[in-house]
Amino acid sequence: MDTIKPPAETLYEKELQALLLHDKAPKPPNWLLSPKAVRDFILGRDASLDLNGESVEITRKFYGDDVLIERAIVSLAGNRGLMLVGDPGTAKTMLSELLSAAISGTSTNTIQGTAGTTEDMIKYSWNYAMLLDKGPSLQALIPSPLYTGMKKGIITRFEEITRCPAEVQDVLISIVSDKVMNIPELEDGILFAKPGFNIIATANIRDKGVNEMSSALKRRFNFETIFPINNVKMEAKIIESQARTMLRQSGVSIETDRDVVELLATTFLELRTGETQEGYKIDTPQAVMSTAEAVSVYVQSAMTAHFYDDKPISLERLVQNMLGAVVKDNHKDLNVLKTYFSKVVKERAKGEGLWEDYYNMKKWIK
Repeated sequence: MDTIKPPAETLYEKELQALLLHDKAPKPPNWLLSPKAVRDFILGRDASLDLNGESVEITRKFYGDDVLIERAIVSLAGNRGLMLVGDPGTAKTMLSELLSAAISGTSTNTIQGTAGTTEDMIKYSWNYAMLLDKGPSLQALIPSPLYTGMKKGIITRFEEITRCPAEVQDVLISIVSDKVMNIPELEDGILFAKPGFNIIATANIRDKGVNEMSSALKRRFNFETIFPINNVKMEAKIIESQARTMLRQSGVSIETDRDVVELLATTFLELRTGETQEGYKIDTPQAVMSTAEAVSVYVQSAMTAHFYDDKPISLERLVQNMLGAVVKDNHKDLNVLKTYFSKVVKERAKGEGLWEDYYNMKKWIK
């Protein structure tokens, strides 16, 4: 059955099967793939692999610090959990999914952290009708993703952990340390984690201080910071690849425009870093100018042009949708975008047709 967003283990099923078939390297207990194969799955490999007579290419799925990926994999093979931190849109969730799919064969064993997350949601809850009828029992217990991860020996993902209250976060301290969950309502109610269990948590740097993690919990995790991409060509490649996939999943069969993609990547990178390609300093908006946001802008623009203009994409639609991305947190950011067009885009419009067309779309920045 088609799904809007298939999990990583479904989306890359053939790649995982091919890697498993050819994986001869040593594996930690209960891992689907070896650390070497997990690295290849995420970073890609030059040579394709044979799978029942079919040549399967192992594609690169993460662009950034390759050594960070190796450290993250080794962390999950050890005694500590893995904490992925960074700005919004830096692919923390995607990396968490890929690691879980390659190590455990599933990426859906997930806790979503919110201000309303409770201890029951993290550990376990009860079927109260059965609890009142027969009393505490394993049959009446409703397992959480963390409970399932410990019981099966698989990775548990904890998204946006710092959105949870501090006292709820600290439920993890003894579990990450001792790999044991106590269930006092049951006789002999102790769940020992099977080999292969670990936790991948993510946290948004911009939320830091909302529910700061305790020092005791921090010591139970290895922290890896994922930084925004600072290369136009690389960012453009990601935007093009992800936009193509998202458009196809939305039923829009159009080709991406590489020139427009690179123009969009340039705009986002310069507004994010506060520096142009020519080395001039510019103001930065308060909005998150992430690669994920750029992908969203391109997809929205392409879909709007496709449905209303019968075109693959247009710069008019691009600028219209860019407004929603930039002027999101503070209306004053509109002046930042106006200044960028008045100075940076205007100067480039003198020498290149696409940038001239782009500059003419300044009329939509009102």
